[in-house]
Amino acid sequence: MTEHYPLAELAGLPDDIRARILAVQEKAGFIPNVFLALARRPAEWRAFFAYHDALMEKEEGHLSKGDREMIVTATSAANRCLYCVVAHGALLRIYEKKPLVADQVAVNWRKADITPRQSAMLAFAMKVCDQSHAVDEADFAALHAHGFDDEDIWDITAITAFFGLSNRLASVTGMQPNAEFFLLGRLPRDKKV
Repeated sequence: MTEHYPLAELAGLPDDIRARILAVQEKAGFIPNVFLALARRPAEWRAFFAYHDALMEKEEGHLSKGDREMIVTATSAANRCLYCVVAHGALLRIYEKKPLVADQVAVNWRKADITPRQSAMLAFAMKVCDQSHAVDEADFAALHAHGFDDEDIWDITAITAFFGLSNRLASVTGMQPNAEFFLLGRLPRDKKV
């Protein structure tokens, strides 16, 4: 974090935010820096994580958790967001059970070990990321051909847009990925480095 926006202190946070952060720490074994970085503005923190959860933890639709994290990783790489590439890349490796996929997607998703369906999904997400004004019916048709419906296309769009906001906040504040993220999903859980 930059000197302008230091991480919030856990002890000084509102009870609901502190409880959520402690629950994340209990599950993950550490507190991802994004939780403390955004907690300096409690109302915005609540809105951010409510929308995050609505997009990333929903059960309906045809996007898996791995698909969602793949969109975040690819578009965050395009936006040059170190925090989101590393953090969401870790989740991508875990959900897809592929230790190399996040690096491949972040560097060049077109050469990554992903399915044609995921490639079509990322082509659309990257167009939304870089040229949303140019999205047209041909883009919808390409996704429909891979089994995505209009609600899935909304999800791809919303995830891309939401993480565009997140990428910019992380970059401007100098948010650094926690060291724990770098190894998650690279080695079997029982192996220690």
